[in-house]
Amino acid sequence: MFNHFSASVSRPSGTSLTQLSSVQFPTLFASASNCYNQSIYRYKKRHLPGDRWTIPIIGKFADSMKPTMEGYMKQWNSGALSALSVFNIFIVMASTTEYSRKILNSPGHAEPCLVYSAKQILLPENWVFLTGKEHVAYRRGLNHLFTHKALGLYFNIMDSVTRKHIKKWLAEAVVRDLNMDTSLRVFCGNHLPDEAPREICDKYWDITVALELVNFPLALPGTKVYRAIQARKVALAWLELAAHRSKEAMAQGKEPSCMLDEWVTLLNDPGYKGRREFSDREMAMVLFSFLFASQDAMSSGVIYGFQHLADNPDILAKIREEQSRVRLGQHDKPMTLEDLDQMPYLKAVVKESLRVKPPVTMVPYLAKKAFPISDDYTVPAGSMVIPSFYNSLHDPKVFPDPDTLLPERWLDPENPANKNPQNYLVFGSGPHKCVGIEYATMNIALALGLASELAEWKHVLTPRSEKVQIIATIFPQDGCLLKFTPRQYA
Repeated sequence: MFNHFSASVSRPSGTSLTQLSSVQFPTLFASASNCYNQSIYRYKKRHLPGDRWTIPIIGKFADSMKPTMEGYMKQWNSGALSALSVFNIFIVMASTTEYSRKILNSPGHAEPCLVYSAKQILLPENWVFLTGKEHVAYRRGLNHLFTHKALGLYFNIMDSVTRKHIKKWLAEAVVRDLNMDTSLRVFCGNHLPDEAPREICDKYWDITVALELVNFPLALPGTKVYRAIQARKVALAWLELAAHRSKEAMAQGKEPSCMLDEWVTLLNDPGYKGRREFSDREMAMVLFSFLFASQDAMSSGVIYGFQHLADNPDILAKIREEQSRVRLGQHDKPMTLEDLDQMPYLKAVVKESLRVKPPVTMVPYLAKKAFPISDDYTVPAGSMVIPSFYNSLHDPKVFPDPDTLLPERWLDPENPANKNPQNYLVFGSGPHKCVGIEYATMNIALALGLASELAEWKHVLTPRSEKVQIIATIFPQDGCLLKFTPRQYA
């Protein structure tokens, strides 16, 4: 851009500074601007590990567009705190449990900012962007949607939907479809017409691919963010319709059959002391935030769960033995939450699979003010500060042989894994810790448990099976190729 405007600019002929007559001022301006940016970067970085200088303007933009696990590991391994810059956004990355938890548990200094495009897609008024007392009060009301009673209702829906998809998997397996269908039926029940899940699922991928760390800032037609916004509009329209229908059904005295119904019933309970009035749109935005939180993360969890079990037949055999013992061979009988409570090994497998391959490796936060994160370093106000989860979950002192799937470590109370719960950051920590932890883990457990019981599957290995693809969450680069066949019983 500067070269385009670098024509020579001369002083008037009468000046005595004739030696400056051929200086290219825009080029000087560019150089001065670059020096200024480098100086600011070096001043903010101070002694932290990281590049000694940053590429003018764009910084690590190319790396952020195509992130790799190897690139993240290199950054994490450079130091407990390290620095980089992308489009003049100064970023501090934390790689240890201590610093990651400090970021997550310091709401006075840092708040979740996700990625730049998130507010454009989720809408800035969405509850996930609330902070302080307002966030605490809103979250307290939503916690009622994840009681044991409510989870039991959702579990019955999950069982029905999962069985339907396992039958489809015997012909063609698409795990993302399972998660979308399950989530929408749990959230909205039959208040959504049959075509809604298909349309939302078809368009949701546009939302996933738009959630890059750095994106084109304007939502112009044809850009990823523009397409994601159009997908959000479609989803919100269906979710608003479901909220309206749920209110009508509960007003008619019908029994709750989904999360929306539970919510409406809660708001009508005379003993409820929280906020009572929510518009259809507000309810739709909350459900959309749940969909956003669950879709890609649970898809990643389920896919890696299948891959781990297919590659570890001894672990799969133990799950099947537990299924047979608890369910007494009644394969066609719906699984219940009480059944799951009697399956400690299955739950340990889910916990361990999520540890080995955590769907979310880190969450960007924004330093609202100068953040004294350590004795010798303060994160400058306005910087992005990113706690990483991967290193905490692969700390060899807490998880010996950290890259190996060892469910048994969770079954021994004296194992260091159970002695150091602060390292298990799969769902974050602090005031913004995932509100649906039990929902997510039981959904993955149900999918793995039923599939192990009803089908045989074989993992088709490729050179990219063990390589990680990073989108919004992580996936095997080859997508995890599984062959499903009906399981034969004697």
